[in-house]
Amino acid sequence: MTTTILDPSGPLAEGAVQLASAAPALVGGKIGVLDNGKPNARLLLTRAAEGLAARIGGEVVRVTGKSGRSGGAANNAATACESQVLESLSKEVQVVLTGSAD
Repeated sequence: MTTTILDPSGPLAEGAVQLASAAPALVGGKIGVLDNGKPNARLLLTRAAEGLAARIGGEVVRVTGKSGRSGGAANNAATACESQVLESLSKEVQVVLTGSAD
């Protein structure tokens, strides 16, 4: 049996990389964050939303938990999102960031 060890470093790209332009529907849009209750999800998602907002000229207008409150036993990863929270988000924002992986 032969074992081959590959070098993952490879060559580096030269010059600046251009990001794809934002979808026209997102430009200037309102962004919401739905905290799924996982540890640090609110922080991670809010920072990502702020970065997206800066890129598209939009703003983060709502950060909420699944119960509409921040934290607590009713707001964990296994709890379903309350329907009034989803309805409110659908009226206030064009895009919602939610979820984080372990």
